[in-house]
Formats: sequence, structure tokens, C-alpha cells
Amino acid sequence: MTLAFVTGNPGKADEARSILGDVERVELDYTEVQSDSLEEIARRGVEECYEELEKPCFVDDSGLFVNCFSGFPGPYSSYVYSTLGNEGLLQLMEDEEERDAEFRCVVAYHTGDRVETYVGVAEGRITREPRGEGGFGYDPVFRHSSGETFAEMTSEQKNEVSHRRKAFEQLAEAVG
Repeated sequence: MTLAFVTGNPGKADEARSILGDVERVELDYTEVQSDSLEEIARRGVEECYEELEKPCFVDDSGLFVNCFSGFPGPYSSYVYSTLGNEGLLQLMEDEEERDAEFRCVVAYHTGDRVETYVGVAEGRITREPRGEGGFGYDPVFRHSSGETFAEMTSEQKNEVSHRRKAFEQLAEAVG
């Protein structure tokens, strides 16, 4: 069975294929609701996509959750990154000793009858300065529990431990 993944990001689709096998990338604009919950954002998005496509499909949403900020920026990660960037985040955290953080990804899958959600988490810490040349977004300031930032890892290394991979693996198990 081919799974329809609604995303504009070819890299995400490739990562999904490496775990799920037969994945069709579908580009479709859908409303991203404003919410404090990744689950709600993904659930509402996949419901809209299912109505448009009229076939089972999935979407993902992810965010960086910083413990000392009670999980902020969380679902607002993209906006915070586009306005403050990594330097702004590091400035906000300059005097913080507690630097634990996690990336979370929620995959919402519409089966045709219901919506199922799967959550993947990658734990780590926010560094004091950017490290590495790879990746994108917060990757240079997120040091995975393995010791390297996501930007210091190869794509293959990052994909092995990523929050998205963990969510995709749960989806793969569910669809068998």
C-alpha cells in the first residue's frame, strides 16, 4: 500500500521512504492552526488533507521544546526561528544553567475512518554556541544525547536518532 505524505519537503519524504517504504509525496497547502499542541496542529491538518485527497494520508509537525522555558518555543518553533534564529535563542538562554531540551515530532495519519497520532522524541541540550555545518534550523544548537549537535552529524546519523524517525517507525508498525 502506498502511503500519501503531505509535505513540501522532499528530504522529509525521503526519510519517510527509508522507514515506511512506498511513500508518495503530495504537495498540498493546508491550514496550520495556531495551537499549543503539536497533536492538535497535525490532527487538524491531516483531517483537511483527507477531505481534499479523499484517501488515507499523513502529515507531520515538529518543534523544539526547551525545559527552562516550560517547553517554549514548542509549536511556535518555526516562527521563533524565523524571527530570532539560533543567536536569539542563545541570547535568551545566556544565563540559564538548565539547558535540557527535546525535539518532538507528531505524525498524524488519517486511515479513512479515524486519525491516529504517533509521537517521536529526541532528547538533548541547547549548546552555548552553534556547532557544525550540516542540518537546518536549530540543528547547530541542539546537542543530541549522543554528544554531537544535529549539525555535526551526517544526514544518515541524524536520521538514525531523529524525533521524526521515531514517529515514522511507530506509523510503520501501525500500518504493518
